[in-house]
Parts: sequence; structure tokens; C-alpha cells
Amino acid sequence: MSSSSTSSGGVGFGGLLFLVFLVLKLTGVIAWSWWWVTAPLWAPLLLALVLLAVGGLGMAAVDRSDRKRAAKYRRTLR
Repeated sequence: MSSSSTSSGGVGFGGLLFLVFLVLKLTGVIAWSWWWVTAPLWAPLLLALVLLAVGGLGMAAVDRSDRKRAAKYRRTLR
């Protein structure tokens, strides 16, 4: 009986980009702030949080309009 497993490991695109920026910063090729050098590490998390916030606001707006529509419908039934 044999079992095969596939594992995805290693450095992704963001990690590789960070390593390139790190080497360039440490060798003096670029004079960027450390915020920009480390941006490939934290930028995806920030983007995900922004998208979640926008989605949450959109869902709240839809829920509010649904509540207004339901209240208007109930008033017309009276």
C-alpha cells in the first residue's frame, strides 16, 4: 500500500519579493523606508482587511435598504 502526499512549501511571491527588497536595502542599492521593504509581507493582510471592511459596509447597506423596504411594505398593508 503506498500513499502519496503533496506538500506546498517554500517561499511565495511575496516572500521572494521581500527577500529581493531586503538584499537591495542591505547592499545600499535602494534607500527605501523599512515599511516599503517589508510591504510584501504585510500588504496582502491589509488588502484582505480592506476588502472585508468594504464587503461588510456593502452588506450593511443592503440590509438597511431591505429593512426600509420591509417597513414600507408593512405600512402599506395597514
